[in-house]
Amino acid sequence: MIYKDFQGLKLSALGLGTMRLPVIDGDDARIDEKATEEMVAYAMEHGVNYFDTAWGYHNGNAELVTGKMLSKYPRESFYLATKFPGYDLSNMDKVEEIFEKQLEKCQVEYFDFYLFHNVCEMNIDAYLDRSNGIYEYLMKQKENGRIRHLGFSAHGSYDVMKRFLEAYGECMEFCQIQLNYLDWSFQDAKAKVELLKEYKLPVWVMEPLRGGKLAKLKDSEEEILKSMRPDEGIPAWAFRFLQSIPEVTMTLSGMSNMEQLQDNIRTFETEKPLSNEEMDKLLSVANRMLDGTLPCTACHYCVSHCPQGLDIPNLLSLYNEHSFTGGGFIAPMALSAVPEDKRPGACIGCRSCEAVCPQQIKISEAMADFSARLKA
Repeated sequence: MIYKDFQGLKLSALGLGTMRLPVIDGDDARIDEKATEEMVAYAMEHGVNYFDTAWGYHNGNAELVTGKMLSKYPRESFYLATKFPGYDLSNMDKVEEIFEKQLEKCQVEYFDFYLFHNVCEMNIDAYLDRSNGIYEYLMKQKENGRIRHLGFSAHGSYDVMKRFLEAYGECMEFCQIQLNYLDWSFQDAKAKVELLKEYKLPVWVMEPLRGGKLAKLKDSEEEILKSMRPDEGIPAWAFRFLQSIPEVTMTLSGMSNMEQLQDNIRTFETEKPLSNEEMDKLLSVANRMLDGTLPCTACHYCVSHCPQGLDIPNLLSLYNEHSFTGGGFIAPMALSAVPEDKRPGACIGCRSCEAVCPQQIKISEAMADFSARLKA
């Protein structure tokens, strides 16, 4: 196992995420404890010492099962991370109640790592509202040793992350973002890494395989990668990409079975960053995967011609994300912070924007389709 230094701690470069533990009969709330116990044992035996969980994973059962499994091992033999569930705005005034319950569920007296969960457009104002007391409470727990290291995770835009960092950046120690070779450009992850670099914050990675989309590619795409590293598995390319980014300290993978765990551990036994040529080829594969998305360059010509005042480039970016992913929570989450009269459904189909679009995108059709998908 490769280890990374973090403030004198020796962290396994691969962390076991508990969002996708094995379940019984396809029921996300019913974690297969026997299979999970075997996976945790294998992970510990092979050097994984970082475990990431959260309040809402597996309908609230992930913290319980994670705590139960790790209670079999000496406390100093692992690092445990969980998060304050600010993705649900009804939790904003319950930080003390939730934190105490999390310690109880996880059967620990302190968390090695604790995060503001999912900083995004929907909750940034609430997170920055000091009257909720979240920041003050968590800082107090850190002073008391019940939180050893405090950070945040973000699915929001660059601008949202910047607002959070401007407010709390001095006290943050790490940040967890969605980072993989597809999102390097697609979700502006490269710019987010640069932003964190400005604040001297190490990067924790979530969704390295983008929910499994990068575990298996089209035959033509796999052939390109196999021609350069014949013995490298396709999922390993996503991890080698991350090994090529110096700011990355922790890579989390939500593994659902022993085979995935064993495969990923094998990959993390060695560090094999990509050459410049390999990086260029891999990013070209990512661009091929995005061929079906709308080629908006965010020139903003359309915005001044929209009688509804819609932020068309932002809406098209969210449309691309929603279409490529086949749904998901990111676009609806971001749109929940947008006024009703500025959402895709507010488009009146006048096509004034299309008349000035250099890319000749059929914007009105995209807005109608986006609105229909969101209602589906």
